[in-house]
Amino acid sequence: MNSNKISEMNLLREHFFSESDQSEDIIEAAYAVDSVQDITILKFSENFAEEIGKYHFSTFQLTFDFYMKYSKSKDFSARKSKTFKNSTGEIYKQKFVCHRQGFRMEKYYTIEKRKKAPRLETRTGCEARMDVKFVPENGRWHIFYFSDEHNHDLLDTQFSAMLSAHRKMSEADIMQMMNMLKSGISTSQIFGLLASQAGGYEFVGYGPRDMYNEIARQRRQIPDDAARVLKKLEDMRGLLHNLLWSDGINQLDYRLFGDVIAFDATYKKNKYSCPLVIFSGVNHHNQTIIFAAALIADETTDTYIWLLRQLMFAMRGKTPTSIITDGAMTMRNAVRDVFPEVRHRLCAWHLIRNATSNVGNPSFTSKFRKIMLGDYEIPVFKLKWVQLIEEFGIEDKPWVINMYEEKHMWGTAYLREKFFADFRTTSRCEGLHSVVGR
Repeated sequence: MNSNKISEMNLLREHFFSESDQSEDIIEAAYAVDSVQDITILKFSENFAEEIGKYHFSTFQLTFDFYMKYSKSKDFSARKSKTFKNSTGEIYKQKFVCHRQGFRMEKYYTIEKRKKAPRLETRTGCEARMDVKFVPENGRWHIFYFSDEHNHDLLDTQFSAMLSAHRKMSEADIMQMMNMLKSGISTSQIFGLLASQAGGYEFVGYGPRDMYNEIARQRRQIPDDAARVLKKLEDMRGLLHNLLWSDGINQLDYRLFGDVIAFDATYKKNKYSCPLVIFSGVNHHNQTIIFAAALIADETTDTYIWLLRQLMFAMRGKTPTSIITDGAMTMRNAVRDVFPEVRHRLCAWHLIRNATSNVGNPSFTSKFRKIMLGDYEIPVFKLKWVQLIEEFGIEDKPWVINMYEEKHMWGTAYLREKFFADFRTTSRCEGLHSVVGR
């Protein structure tokens, strides 16, 4: 795809970022990348370059992981190039390039008294690259430039795994290798055995040197094992498991605007690996406000029941009329136990992502979104659902069957008489996660 078109498209997307239209957030849910698992399920088709600019990421590392997988699927290797940082030293823009970008420095060829011949030149000035930028308005990383025009031949697919950036031993191979070493098997023999298991040396995905490097790394870690165990035990001795906090302003906001709350627990990357739960809502200016936040030790039903009861205690017993969650069963059970009369809606953002991962057809995801958010009468909704399922032949999919059974929790046709303050997703908290992550 012409890179100029990518740039033009993203000018329109910059206009979108200046808006706070929640429906636009839902449209982009299918292109949200929030974990390594999201990258794993991606399939890079021949026309993928035409829609690559739609993807957006919750962390900087995911942008690099994304381009690395893309480069491997297209039989080239990638690396980081120019990095842009703000006044506080934080990265806000990054260029990822083909490994053959640029040229070797001229002085490399003029070294006097060279002891060995220089390595073959691999740089060709390739201009294939992907640029990403952090967008403060929604707290996510977006692709604002992309080019897949290479000026060199690409490797055959069977050899792309041997490029330096893609050579990596799996955890299973590392464990098997270390066990073989303990049994007295030599490294060269181990490599032959692993190659045999993989079906040939070309399918291993790494070389003998990578094995030697991994063995050295594993042996360097051994002296630190005792220290790591002690540190883990020290953490486990702590008595504080769950913590909820809400200040006076939060509580005042809840008294005024706490009829509808979103219950979000998607942020889990803090120092102690404890989920961070955010209770949020909207004020009379349609701005996101926070009612409370909590750190919890686990995501069991009992923990969420405790959390909701503490929230009610902090808010002097005021119960919301409507609540929105990401659909986790432990959350649902807790809401049903503590708020049996509250109207419970499932987050549209998560439903669209689930539609993408369970059906894997962008056309289905688009039509599913229209049915979910369409202001239909219930008979019309049911008819459109039947037509959609028959069109894609997915009547027997468990996810589809389950979604229809729970239609009263996500279909606008069933929720149109209920008050949700135009709140359909928990994704308003996504921008906060980037701030917390710092």
